Amino acid sequence: MNTKIARFVAEQQPATPCLIVDLDVVEENYRTLEAALPEALIYYAIKANPAPAILTLVAGLGGSFDCASVPEIEMALAAGATPDRISYGNTIKKKADVARAFQLGVRLFAFDCEAELAKIGEVAPGSRVFCRILTSGEGAEWPLSRKFGCDLAMAKDLLRRARDFGVVPWGVSFHVGSQQKDPGQWDGPIAEVARLFRELEEEGVVLGMINLGGGFPTRYRTAILGPAVYGRAIHASLVRHFGNNMPVAIIEPGRGLVGDAGVIHTEVVLVSRKSANDDKRWVYLDIGKFGGLAESMDEAIQYPIHSERTGAEEPVIIAGPTCDSADVIYERCDYRLPADLQIGDRLEIRSTGAYTTTYSAVAFNGFAPLASYYV
Repeated sequence: MNTKIARFVAEQQPATPCLIVDLDVVEENYRTLEAALPEALIYYAIKANPAPAILTLVAGLGGSFDCASVPEIEMALAAGATPDRISYGNTIKKKADVARAFQLGVRLFAFDCEAELAKIGEVAPGSRVFCRILTSGEGAEWPLSRKFGCDLAMAKDLLRRARDFGVVPWGVSFHVGSQQKDPGQWDGPIAEVARLFRELEEEGVVLGMINLGGGFPTRYRTAILGPAVYGRAIHASLVRHFGNNMPVAIIEPGRGLVGDAGVIHTEVVLVSRKSANDDKRWVYLDIGKFGGLAESMDEAIQYPIHSERTGAEEPVIIAGPTCDSADVIYERCDYRLPADLQIGDRLEIRSTGAYTTTYSAVAFNGFAPLASYYV
């Protein structure tokens, strides 16, 4: 935990569970990613953490926003973004929501099927559209394949016919999966998109934008490569496949901007065993899957957990406080906590700035949504 957050905790002594985010870290991450990929426009994925303080910071840095809903669009506008800096990047939208976004000035929309394209054309005529294509999600700790995107043949057909729906075919997007550990995973989709650009240009459809999605990782329990490595890999792929005919490129970081900026403080509610000879203690916290740690599902995202106690560490099973048997955070992964851990102790769950407050349930079992502070 950094000094700034430690000082806040010492001075304010906030009740647990709570998330504390260091905005200086968010700004540093933004500038680092901007330097790593200077040719790409940053569209912050609001869903990662929509706190007004973060959105205002990103807007002030000149950033744009990837929005998944009308409320997120309204949040971006309230934070100081102009409509031309907003992408309605969700491929699943109500027609009324498309119309409302258009009314608010948004002119960039994602789609991945004919029905969605028709919807945009009907209530947001003249807008620019981009088609999302399928990717494998290989190498990602939180894959995003299958639900979003279409195959290349369908993408080509829909972009070819986009003007028939009254919209402007503008680009292609893909997402290599959240918490992508392999920088090389962008190369294949970039090659596919470049080929699609060339084939459509031969038919008179000239596209101008490639959306490289998110996927930029944050540090959890294992080391990750830095943004500069990702930037070099992606830049090399763009040059290799597009040459001098480079389109506008945008990226949609979420986790990579805010993940390592936050720390959750939680209290140990109970420490127990299931039998006299049980070799693992159960450690129950006042936060669980329904309180903001939904990404621990299937133990996919493994947050670092720190205790101030210095005793020898022993294997534990970590669970949340609710009366739902699914609310077990870590059981299969090798988590260890000090043997002298006591009820009432506080723990730090680190790198929790992304996808925690937004996954926190509203009053499940009566527990309040995750409180958060931005310093």
